[in-house]
Amino acid sequence: MKISELLKSGTIVADLRCATKTAVLSELTDALHGSYPALSRNTVLNVLLERERLGSTGIGDGVAIPHGKLGDIDELLLCFGRSRDGVDFDSIDGKPAHLFFLLIAPEDSVGIHLKTLARISKLLKESRVRSRLISASSQEDIVSIISEEESQL
Repeated sequence: MKISELLKSGTIVADLRCATKTAVLSELTDALHGSYPALSRNTVLNVLLERERLGSTGIGDGVAIPHGKLGDIDELLLCFGRSRDGVDFDSIDGKPAHLFFLLIAPEDSVGIHLKTLARISKLLKESRVRSRLISASSQEDIVSIISEEESQL
């Protein structure tokens, strides 16, 4: 499944207002919960925080992919956030993260979960793509850039 197909307009936060790792996770969880109100906000946030305790999902180059699994969903859920200022996310390169893809997968999904994480990583590998996303002017532009770049993978 394509990343652009997993994103809903309500799950894109073009301008994150927060300045800490926990606040980013909270703000993205709120956006996800807004589009999927049956989700327990606290459960999602706890799953993400627990995953971060195992090791940061800040993969470097200004990118973080917080993720986790839940037993009570049957589809992949994806949220995107952007911080122009950047947030200290304990990334492996020590630099602030600007682009965030939050992925929640069903508990029993292994293959599709890992494939989606790999697809996101591959998409954001190119600095040109990261720059385009950071400078995008709207949610629509963000989706358009992701869709366009993803079609070239």
